[in-house]
Amino acid sequence: MEEIIEIIYKEVKRRCLLPTNAYGIGAWDHHIKLVYEIAIDIYKQYGAQYDIVALASLLHDIASVTNKDYTEEHHIIGANIAEELLKQYNLPNNKIKLIKLCILNHRGSRLKEKTTPEEVCIADADAMAHFYSVPSLLRMVYVEKGMSIDDGAEFVCNKLERSYNKLSNRGKEIITPHYESAKILLKKK
Repeated sequence: MEEIIEIIYKEVKRRCLLPTNAYGIGAWDHHIKLVYEIAIDIYKQYGAQYDIVALASLLHDIASVTNKDYTEEHHIIGANIAEELLKQYNLPNNKIKLIKLCILNHRGSRLKEKTTPEEVCIADADAMAHFYSVPSLLRMVYVEKGMSIDDGAEFVCNKLERSYNKLSNRGKEIITPHYESAKILLKKK
């Protein structure tokens, strides 16, 4: 299984490096790789399966980095891309099904009930990544969006609040110190 995880790791990173990836290498460095690292760090606390969490975390945003037009429905398209990729490596269908479920239900903006520990772990790791990548969020608001200092800080603080509110209770326990620190940094009381 480690060999498949390594292959998928390299494939997702390769797609992030392609000039067709509208989000650039930052999608890898500041999000996908971070979600993977967080998920691997916390999966035991959730009672989740390592191989499912590793593969689902790597593949959760594969549609977005493959084609920007897929972003709105990236959870659905990404689940299908993941299935195609994983079938090439003869992964059992029950594992593919669970990985697809994690990808389908990882989005915080699509609040669907998560029925497996793997789904909760992936959704939480995806939301937690925002708290570990505040500098990239600040770059987005100030460089890409051209916001004022106050408007940008408010935007980032609101994004973090939304992410926090979408976490499971376990996820909130893990991330609360980071959330409190970010609010102080952003001067939000």
